[in-house]
Amino acid sequence: MTSTLTHKALASSCFNQVWDLLDKKDRTTIDDEMMVHLCHSSFWHWTQASEHTQRNLSIGYWQLARVYAVTQSGEQALAYSNRCIEVSEAAELEPFYIAYGYEAAARAYAVLKQAENMKKAAKTATHYADQVADTESKSWVIRDLASITIR
Repeated sequence: MTSTLTHKALASSCFNQVWDLLDKKDRTTIDDEMMVHLCHSSFWHWTQASEHTQRNLSIGYWQLARVYAVTQSGEQALAYSNRCIEVSEAAELEPFYIAYGYEAAARAYAVLKQAENMKKAAKTATHYADQVADTESKSWVIRDLASITIR
């Protein structure tokens, strides 16, 4: 049986590897596939750690939504962004996490070429971002929202 410590370590390792791939310029199809698998692995390992929190789940759902958006899988991106929003709101997480749920939804709608829904989600994300007290954290959300475009 795998210990909670091992699950946390694996979740963290997979999560960080996903970020490395997200940041990689010239990602290949193989990189994209690996990124999807690593992201699901990270999420699953978090769910196996006995002390995981709703915040961990929110972040995991957000990362899944981002991965699916960058791999142009809009329906999956939207499904995971919606799970992120649901978990974040139900747990009454800080506005930062809810803002990122809506940022993920806006990004998913951009992939799906649904401009009105994208704008609505981005507006809601901005509403929550405005409630983020930490200036640096708020700027992350605003910067990420500004990067969303329909291609």
